[in-house]
Amino acid sequence: MPHTIVLGAGITGVTTAHSLLKRGHQVTLVEKHRYPAMETSFANGGQLSASNAEVWNQWQTVWKGLTWVLKRDAPLLLNLSPSWHKYSWLFEFLNNISGYRRNTIATVDLALRARTKLLEIADEYEIDFDLERRGILHVYYDRAGFERAGAVNNLLRQGGLDRWPVTNEEIRTIEPALGAEFYGGFYTPSDATGDIHKFTRSLAKICERQGARFYFDRAVIDIEASGRSVKASASAVGAPHSTAEVLEADNIVICAGVASRTIGARLGDRVNIYPVKGYSITVHLDDQDSQGGAPEVSLLDDRAKIVTSRLGLDRFRVAGTAEFNGTNKDIRTDRIKPLVDWTRTLFPSVATARVVPWSGLRPMMPNMLPKIGRGKRPGVYYNTGHGHLGWTLSCATSEIVADLIVASGARP
Repeated sequence: MPHTIVLGAGITGVTTAHSLLKRGHQVTLVEKHRYPAMETSFANGGQLSASNAEVWNQWQTVWKGLTWVLKRDAPLLLNLSPSWHKYSWLFEFLNNISGYRRNTIATVDLALRARTKLLEIADEYEIDFDLERRGILHVYYDRAGFERAGAVNNLLRQGGLDRWPVTNEEIRTIEPALGAEFYGGFYTPSDATGDIHKFTRSLAKICERQGARFYFDRAVIDIEASGRSVKASASAVGAPHSTAEVLEADNIVICAGVASRTIGARLGDRVNIYPVKGYSITVHLDDQDSQGGAPEVSLLDDRAKIVTSRLGLDRFRVAGTAEFNGTNKDIRTDRIKPLVDWTRTLFPSVATARVVPWSGLRPMMPNMLPKIGRGKRPGVYYNTGHGHLGWTLSCATSEIVADLIVASGARP
């Protein structure tokens, strides 16, 4: 039986393990945390959003970023301190502006395939993850924003997405809880939301029952890939390297989020991932007024760059912002406050007395596409760099990388 090691037990690692188990592989997952889904897969915006597949590589993003550079509460914040990695990544980001249309359409196609697969998995195992299939509503306050969104909508529809414009009156019909006036919006009824943490933890338990071995609290010390096998040395977090256990397999898949860049470098591969920090708040809806006043349809406010999801009866997730500030995961009050203020403004009946803030690092490639495929050395594969769409894309990219491994065959 072919044996594959998967590094990382977030959404991409666990879905990769599941795809390999389905193809008859023995799977070992190595995770630095005590449990699955404890980093970027912990408290994201919750959207399974093919409608948010537009890549960021365009001049408008650059100009907005420059105007926001001195605003500490801006939706996009760039720390100007010198960093070769950061500025080389940004230069490569600019070089990929020419691929904006092509990469957006490709991302939509990938998102639609992923959504189908995720729902199949959820149905097969009856996974409860607060799934809501009420669609996603994008809202715009002025004509300029709405018309620009119309051009984006044409690209999304070329990728196969069923999405259409709606008036302010139709917005109120779709989501009556909204307490603001809009010029218009776009609605994608086929999109969905759910709790990424609950889904990933549940799928990890299923993988374990199917024979996957999990090594938690393990730091990868070294990786060797030869023509015959792959070896990963992993020791307990904080333990001496001399205590490391050597795991040997036919293949290894790197699904390690922002750490994939460092791991890739050890294997001779350039994986130019940059950590783009995002924030979320989970608003606990502890009373009937809050539960009735919070939206049930998922929202994307393009001006504020904020997304929402309703997670069951008593939780409301609000997420947004992009911060280029290295691997710093500090939760800043001036970045959380806009999320709370936005909630209070648009949903005045929702109490914000119990709000749980969170920050996570999105692993982003400069072209905004995930890195999927083989490394330079035999038996090395990557499924990483999904940026803000890990939840949306992982169930498709895991299938792609699993098929690649099967097609390569177990090496002698």
